[in-house]
Amino acid sequence: MGAAAALLEQNQRAAVLAIGTANPANCILQDEFPDWYFRVTRSEHHPMLKAKMKRICEKSGIRKRHFHHTEEMIGCHPELLDRALASLSARLRITANALPELAAAAAEKAIAEWGRAATDITHLVFSTNSSAGLPGPDVRLAALLGLRPTVQRTTLYLHGCSVGAAAFPLAKDLAENDDRARVLVVCAEAVVIGFGAPDEANPEGLVVNSLFGDGAGAVIVGAGPVAAVERPIFRMVSSSQATLPGTEPAVWVRLGERGLGYNLSAELPALVRSGIEECLADAVAPLGLGAGGGGGWNSLFWAMHPGGRAILDSYEAALGLEPEKLAASRHVLGEYGNMLGATIIFVLDEVRRRRRDVACEWGVMLALGPGLTVETMVLQAAASRDEK
Repeated sequence: MGAAAALLEQNQRAAVLAIGTANPANCILQDEFPDWYFRVTRSEHHPMLKAKMKRICEKSGIRKRHFHHTEEMIGCHPELLDRALASLSARLRITANALPELAAAAAEKAIAEWGRAATDITHLVFSTNSSAGLPGPDVRLAALLGLRPTVQRTTLYLHGCSVGAAAFPLAKDLAENDDRARVLVVCAEAVVIGFGAPDEANPEGLVVNSLFGDGAGAVIVGAGPVAAVERPIFRMVSSSQATLPGTEPAVWVRLGERGLGYNLSAELPALVRSGIEECLADAVAPLGLGAGGGGGWNSLFWAMHPGGRAILDSYEAALGLEPEKLAASRHVLGEYGNMLGATIIFVLDEVRRRRRDVACEWGVMLALGPGLTVETMVLQAAASRDEK
């Protein structure tokens, strides 16, 4: 614990100053989703696949999900369902319109909580798996929010589920490089980029369509907060990235003529279970935290990206975590599904809400991406020292 505290004292560390989240209005209950999905994709002639999707949904731990795409939208775009047709251009047009609006809804909440003017934002970091092109959704987002024309923009594309977490180290570096900097981090996802009809030759498609949903999350990051205006939520102590050896084929994400394609290996939970503890130990041991520090892994709070119920179970088993440690992640999965990169911000917000129930000062934010790439950030709950 002493090493982590000493690191905070060495420099003025960046902190998360505000959080905002948003979802599309269109909401579908998980137990109704297979009937909806097979109806709108005109696939009722595949009863075996429908039965399989129902089993996946029942075991998913998900109660509902939100989507930008609707039955009417799908009906207007037959290319989304016909694998003989190229549909990437249509998908990108849809997401180019959807993402800035969704992102702005989350960012406006974060700015309102922050308490300062949008024109005080100096940097915008936008991340997504749901778009590709220049100028990107970040330009429209900046205009919607009324950011200054001089705001410095950076966009991250196609990091998979870790794309939201990957933006945090960048924001941390920007903020700590200039204590006047205020960085708006936004991640928005619209899974119509990969939506399609069921395919017997592609069983992963059933899993993807059963788990993923739409959402946007935003945080504001800064160092040297103005005490009378800003209040830190989490201090960003250190960040790291590692690739689990030999896991490259387990998860991949690729843009093609028919949109975004995914591969999710059935071996993924086992790979996580066997490799995650060593990876985490390398990230947090120098700070005197984790299994080698006082209290072990259960002495920390956890903001883990809920890739799926089996992934959360693997984290819990590998680290010997008490059930309440992943309660925030399981809650977000249940209420929204896997929203790709945006999910980690929802989890961070839920951890913040549960702080009175989980009185740990130090914690870890973690997300997995293709590779398997592990994005890790050690956090200090600022309430433990700044808000008393």
